[in-house]
Amino acid sequence: MIALRAQPSAPPWRVAGMVAGLSAIVGLRYAITASGVADPLLTGTAFGAGLLTAAFAGGWRPARLRPSSILVGLLGGGVLIGMAVASRSAWLPSMAPPVPFPTWAAVTVLVATGEEVLLRGALFDALEQIGGGAPAVVVTSATFALMHVPLYGWQVVPLDLGVGLWLAGLRLWSGGIAAPAIAHVAADLATWWL
Repeated sequence: MIALRAQPSAPPWRVAGMVAGLSAIVGLRYAITASGVADPLLTGTAFGAGLLTAAFAGGWRPARLRPSSILVGLLGGGVLIGMAVASRSAWLPSMAPPVPFPTWAAVTVLVATGEEVLLRGALFDALEQIGGGAPAVVVTSATFALMHVPLYGWQVVPLDLGVGLWLAGLRLWSGGIAAPAIAHVAADLATWWL
């Protein structure tokens, strides 16, 4: 019989540090965006870099990519895009920003990946070690929803909570962050055309 060793529990201060770091990053992005002193693409780049920095400071390290995670991520992103298309009203204006697509896409990939690395990577791992999968899913999904409030308002909370739960489900199903990161990037990039 093979004995399994228990995963060491993450210290609670690590979770608190990541949440505090995320709060500071979100607050700074909101302050810069609201003041209009910086270019939105530059602000997004700094935001994405801040998220990745907080994830690495929280102990996250890249893992080997599982090929099945790519397929799960693409299918998960397809579901998000399909839901967006199905719920889109014809009278809504295009979401395409007035910048070249390649530049916007690079920043979008950085931000979406940074959100996934921090939330469904470092924070999810730490919460799962402390309390199991359910608290990890609930806390990271709620955090995902709340972190968008400063820029988009409270009306985004139900949608972003649902998306957060979906991405957390992809994280549980695939066993890593590649699938939710791919789904998140695909859905965000699709907003250019939606």
